[in-house]
Amino acid sequence: MTENAWTVWPSREALSRKERVRPRRLFASAVRLVVLALLLWGVFTGSVVHGWGVVGATVGVLVAAGVAWAFYRATFEHQLWSSLALVTLLLGLAFAAQAVGFRIPALVLWCGCAVTALERLPLAAALPVASVGLASYAAFNDDAWLTTVATAAGLPLAGYVLRLDAEARGSAQRLLAQERAALAAEAESAALVERARIAREIHDVLAHSLSAQLVQLEAARLLIERDADRNQILERVVAARGMAREGLEETRQALSALRGELTPLEDYLTQLVDTVTGAEVTITGEHRPLPAEASQAVRRVAQEALTNVRKHAPGARVRVRLEYGEHQVTLDIRDSGGQGGSGGELAGSGAGYGLLGMRERAELLGGSLEAGPDKEGFVVTLKVPA
Repeated sequence: MTENAWTVWPSREALSRKERVRPRRLFASAVRLVVLALLLWGVFTGSVVHGWGVVGATVGVLVAAGVAWAFYRATFEHQLWSSLALVTLLLGLAFAAQAVGFRIPALVLWCGCAVTALERLPLAAALPVASVGLASYAAFNDDAWLTTVATAAGLPLAGYVLRLDAEARGSAQRLLAQERAALAAEAESAALVERARIAREIHDVLAHSLSAQLVQLEAARLLIERDADRNQILERVVAARGMAREGLEETRQALSALRGELTPLEDYLTQLVDTVTGAEVTITGEHRPLPAEASQAVRRVAQEALTNVRKHAPGARVRVRLEYGEHQVTLDIRDSGGQGGSGGELAGSGAGYGLLGMRERAELLGGSLEAGPDKEGFVVTLKVPA
């Protein structure tokens, strides 16, 4: 619902000194000191009161300063009736000063109440206060009528300009606070995304490592059931231990990659293919560095696909092709089907979630992963923006 401009208060940010720049705070303090000095000067230069009367007048000036401070606090808290009572008391002190002959303090109080009311009160309450203050100033001021009219016309404009300036400052402070809150929320969101990315990376590394170990341990179990040679069984167990060691190393590499410490992708694929008998790698297109997540996706898919070849098509020939396109990179892995395409004796091991996880990873990057049988064997194709 739209607020009524006549009854709405200036915001607390506009009325507060908080977040004001130092020169502005110093200027505001200087203005207050000048006003207080004018009041005291009017007391000490007046000839109608002497002796203890001057002391009483000085006390009256200090009381007026205290009432003005209370008025500032009440307006900051948006307490309408307290604010009106305090500003009415200030106007009354001005009339009392005029009555005992302190013309200058009275004029300063009337003008100050008019300007401050327009700056800090709702307009519906500020206009009557300003009208009383300026009317009193015009009635008791003995300057030339043109000076009085100019002052009486200029003070409301000054008060309203101060109000607009304060509102603009308050709006800027609110926008700054919102921006800070947005930045804090963005930083928190980025931290959560980073944690999720690290968790996903470690999950994929461990899933690949444990799957490979499972292949070797399942082979060892089958050999034991067949009363195979002890050396063959030992070979499988040693291989599983080596894969566990490799899994730990890959975890460290994944963490390093997340920090930006990436091994060149071409070198990584070459090293990975060298561990698979009958595999070859081809790299086409203009080589260029990839974003960390895109590079990690290519690495994990290559690992998972080659593990599946060892599991489901042992002895198959594997062709790995990495193609750098204009806006994306494509990884294509094809196998020949191994032993007639029927899969090895370990084809039933594993939960089958590896490629599903890779597909989810690709989709998070805005890419795609397709996997399925081909004329000869099995094909895995990953496409990610780069």
